Amino acid sequence: MQRSFIFPASDGSEMKAINWQAIEGQDRFFIETEDGETLSAWYHPPSDGKPVFMFFHGNGGRLDLMKWRWQRILKEGYGIFTLSYRGYPGSTGSPSEEGLINDARAGWKWLSAKHKPDDIIIHGLSLGSGVATALVTEVDAKALILEAPFSAVVDVAAERFSMFPTRWVIRDKFLSRERIAKVNMPLLVVHGTEDSVIPFHLGQRLFKRAVEPKQFIAMEGSDHSTLVRDGIYPLIWKYLGN
Repeated sequence: MQRSFIFPASDGSEMKAINWQAIEGQDRFFIETEDGETLSAWYHPPSDGKPVFMFFHGNGGRLDLMKWRWQRILKEGYGIFTLSYRGYPGSTGSPSEEGLINDARAGWKWLSAKHKPDDIIIHGLSLGSGVATALVTEVDAKALILEAPFSAVVDVAAERFSMFPTRWVIRDKFLSRERIAKVNMPLLVVHGTEDSVIPFHLGQRLFKRAVEPKQFIAMEGSDHSTLVRDGIYPLIWKYLGN
């Protein structure tokens, strides 16, 4: 049952429809992974001279339900590239840690053919923080932003299900705490102090293991899913020098 806990928005159906018209009127396109899956993706180019965000969503993510996030990014002239993980709405396959990292590699291959690494900001939310952290151990980019991240999925599970031997039974461990020290680019971590999904101290634990340059922002009173509403993007614009 560990994958139903980690990937609750995945139902394993192929090419389940997303309301793509809700995403700023843009149409989806498809990316092929090296292991044969087909991923739905969305791209909006940046204004001249602006970077593009490569965004990895959380475990309950649907791209068409994040329009307020997309609107904030596009309003500032930044570009957006995002994809729906394998097994998630619009994409084939079934999710796993290895599979999602392969999805990230496929997305990077597509996006880096259009933009220089110095023009790409990698942003991971929740589960996506584990995907993003794994990717940036292999590629260079302008910066890494982790929103409500965990130190590892097994650490979250150990706290939420302390009565079970979760560290032994979970296969998709997403050990960001072991990968983060290999990240050699500017890092911003943002976490809500009242996060009810991923405890605040797990974000702190991950940050402590990272190398400089790095910055941690605690959003007082914010929960796991309220960071956009509570003002994360003005903080990001300040961090990026916008």
